[in-house]
Amino acid sequence: MPSHKITPHKTDIAALEPFDGLGMERVFVVTELRQAEIALEELLRAGQVGFDTESKPTFQRGQVSEGPHVLQFATTEKAFIFQSHCVESHPAIMELLRSTELMKIGFGLGGDLHQISNRFGIQPGSIVDLDRSFKQLGYRNAVGAKSAVAMLFNRRFLKSKSVTTSNWALKELTDRQLLYAANDAYAALKVFHALQEAEK
Repeated sequence: MPSHKITPHKTDIAALEPFDGLGMERVFVVTELRQAEIALEELLRAGQVGFDTESKPTFQRGQVSEGPHVLQFATTEKAFIFQSHCVESHPAIMELLRSTELMKIGFGLGGDLHQISNRFGIQPGSIVDLDRSFKQLGYRNAVGAKSAVAMLFNRRFLKSKSVTTSNWALKELTDRQLLYAANDAYAALKVFHALQEAEK
């Protein structure tokens, strides 16, 4: 094995067919207590979920983020989008984050975990950061969702800069934001499963 591996170039990724992510019919926004209870039950039963958070960007030096504003959890079938302004869903969010039985898998989660600690005062349990997984495979630089999806599925993972830097604190998120958030988490889970298969 070479001492370090390199990720695909962005022009090579751009030439690939798009990654098949979740459609809107499989994205569920949690806005009330009953929905939170259903989401909690389904996600805990899954055992492994893709995970990510989104926060309203800060544009001024020294400005502290009040995020995460969105926390997304995905199974292989669907994604649940929690918005932190919905106080009724906080008990479910806390249980999902604290659970050591639910493996939460994502890319570059250091900043997310720091914000979760600041916002909710907890350290999430059972976190799998795919950055570490790829470093162990010999990749020196951080491997994000785009590179990982290109390498493992020969597909182009679409991430719009305008959506990335959009206002995630909105009370009602746009369809573009919801799809972006859902598929960030979904792609992480699919990548994790592909890495597991490759080890067999």
